[in-house]
Amino acid sequence: MGLCTNRVITPPPYLQFYHQVPSPTPLFLKSPFIISPKVTYPSFSLDLHHKGIKFSFSTSSDPPVVTASMASSPSSTELKPFSVLFVCLGNICRSPAAEGVFTDMVQKRGIESKFKIDSAGTIGYHEGNPADPRMRSASKRRGIEVTSRSRPIRPSDFRDFDLILAMDMQNKDDILGALERWKFKETLPDDAHKKVKLMCSYCKKHSEKEVPDPYYGGPQGFEKVLDLLEDACESLLDSILTENSL
Repeated sequence: MGLCTNRVITPPPYLQFYHQVPSPTPLFLKSPFIISPKVTYPSFSLDLHHKGIKFSFSTSSDPPVVTASMASSPSSTELKPFSVLFVCLGNICRSPAAEGVFTDMVQKRGIESKFKIDSAGTIGYHEGNPADPRMRSASKRRGIEVTSRSRPIRPSDFRDFDLILAMDMQNKDDILGALERWKFKETLPDDAHKKVKLMCSYCKKHSEKEVPDPYYGGPQGFEKVLDLLEDACESLLDSILTENSL
C-alpha cells in the first residue's frame, strides 16, 4: 500500500506534534497538510510541509518519531550577488587589473559571496589571452593577482551585470553603441544604458576623468593605472554596499 505525492490529507483536529526547532514547544496543527512522502507499509516515513515548517514522520522506531525543522527556500533567503563588469579596449591591461583590484578588496573584507566580478573588452582581438605580463607583474608587486582571460563584451552582459564600468570615454561610447545595435536583436533591459559608467567617476583622490591605456608606454604607465583603479575601486565598493544594503 502506498500514498501518492502531493495528496491532501486531513489529520485528527487535535493531533499534537512537537516542534523541535528552535525549541521543543508543543504545536497543534490543523488540516490540510500537503504530503511529499515516500510511504511504504507496514513501516513508513513521510514529510509534511505546513506554513514554513517541515514535519518528518517515521514509524521505523518504537515509539514512532516526529521531528520538525524550519523549511526555507534558497531563492527567498539568499540575496543575488551584485554583479560588476569592468571594460576596456582589449581586456588585457586596464579592465583585468580593475577586476583584480576590486576582487582583492572584496576578499579582504570577506564579502566575496556578495559579488560577481568580471571584465571584458570592446573588441575580441585578444580573446582567450591572459592579461599583459607587464600589468600582471605590476599588480603582483602590490599583492594583487590578475588571472582573467580576455573576452569581448556580449549582449547578455547587459542582462547579467548590475554595473558596467568603462575605463575611458571611447570605451563608454563603444559599449553604448554596441547596446544600440544589439537591442534590435536581443531582449535587453530598457534601462541597460544606465548601467554604463566611467571608472574614474568613482575616484576621490585623483582628478583624472579617464584611466589611460598603458599598453604603448613604460612601467610608470601601469603604476598610474593601478593608482587610479585602487582609488576608484575603494569608493565603488563603499558606494555599492551603501546603496544596496549588502
